[in-house]
Amino acid sequence: MSAAALSAGRAVRCGEIHHPVASAPGGEHLQPGESHTYDQHPATSGPHDPSPLPPDPHVYAAPIPETRAVHNLEHAYVLIYYRPAADGGLSDETVSALEALARDESRVIMAPYPALPEGTALALAAWNTLWECPSSMTPGQATTIATGFIDAFRGTNIAPEPPRGLLGPLIQK
Repeated sequence: MSAAALSAGRAVRCGEIHHPVASAPGGEHLQPGESHTYDQHPATSGPHDPSPLPPDPHVYAAPIPETRAVHNLEHAYVLIYYRPAADGGLSDETVSALEALARDESRVIMAPYPALPEGTALALAAWNTLWECPSSMTPGQATTIATGFIDAFRGTNIAPEPPRGLLGPLIQK
């Protein structure tokens, strides 16, 4: 993780980057369309729909099916979840800055997640990896934090099924 991202995260009082479950094996598929209740929110691993979300669009205006999003995480995506401003979340300017970032990145999906835990306005997720932040951040701080997380975890072998032929965070933008 970049020093700039960690510094920005400390400045706005993001929590620690953590790995929510002790064991997060991949390949646990549900039946197509089957629902699942995850122990953590947002989910970063676990049983998931056999169909991931498509790589485009990168930005969704409405919440996405969590069982499909978890499948994307299994394939080394990063998800940017946010609480909308109307629900006490990120400012519209901050959301716009993050949307621009997500549109420019491969293997990154952004969507609102109104049910984020109390006090969390931004949640960055990779396979079994989560970083949660409050709403008190500028658009610049948010993009620095998100860029650092993306660069550290997207396309890496922390996910059970990373892109073939890809080692570490060496992925094309």
